[in-house]
Amino acid sequence: QVQLVESGGGLVQAGGSLRLSCAASGRTFSSNSMGWFRQAPGKEREFVAAIRAAIRWNSGRTYYADSVKGRFTISRDNAKNTVCLQMNSLKPEDTAVYYCAAVWDGSARYRNIETKSEYDYWGQGTQVTVSS
Repeated sequence: QVQLVESGGGLVQAGGSLRLSCAASGRTFSSNSMGWFRQAPGKEREFVAAIRAAIRWNSGRTYYADSVKGRFTISRDNAKNTVCLQMNSLKPEDTAVYYCAAVWDGSARYRNIETKSEYDYWGQGTQVTVSS
């Protein structure tokens, strides 16, 4: 069982920056691939960024939605059981509730961690609002 707690959301003007953090419980954090998703009102939850589990051959590989490439950076600290999302050059269309997600990724099976159905654990979400 993994519990995830996000923090760092808030209100920011367009062009500004925010840093989201996700603290994970449990002793297997390095075996989990981690993702960030977001959901705006009336829309489906969508992929934002993901990072591979530390134990895989492609450890630490990152993935981004086209809409955030070059503006957002995902990172993980396996010693602290945290994953962060640095968001720069924010736009009003980035406004959403942002969710952290985790999936155990220690088997030989390839997981498409850009897909929300791959994830087993979710945080409660943190609101990000970007004003124009």
